[in-house]
Amino acid sequence: MSAPSLKETLAGAVKEAMRNKDKDRLVTLRMAQAAIKQIEIDERRDLSDDEVLKVLDKMLKQRRDAASQYDDAGRQELADKERAEMVIIEEFMPAALTDDELDGLIREAISTADAQGMQDMGKVMNALRPQVTGRVDMGHLSQKVRAALAG
Repeated sequence: MSAPSLKETLAGAVKEAMRNKDKDRLVTLRMAQAAIKQIEIDERRDLSDDEVLKVLDKMLKQRRDAASQYDDAGRQELADKERAEMVIIEEFMPAALTDDELDGLIREAISTADAQGMQDMGKVMNALRPQVTGRVDMGHLSQKVRAALAG
């Protein structure tokens, strides 16, 4: 039997949260399910695990940005809530890449894309995107690629 899909894993986690009466976790997981379902309805198709990862990655980015804005506004309780949601969503993401792994992938992508400088940054990012989705913050990746191409 094959491993359960990411959507099935998410559904199982929702059931477990309901059984455990873990309201905060349940709300966050249902929010993730709703975001996935909305895209499936809009596009009239089932999402693959990679596409589900992209949805979850987008949710993480939204929460990271919101937490930062709440911190700037002095709303610590709301920032903490966003961070708690991030922890729950991150459970369903693949393991994050270390800096060494990321540097290796960047070097490989630069040589594969035959990148000569900053004008080839798009080629390098497009080569890296499928390998790193959900495993690294894209802003961090962009900075590292920019530094590698400049240096």
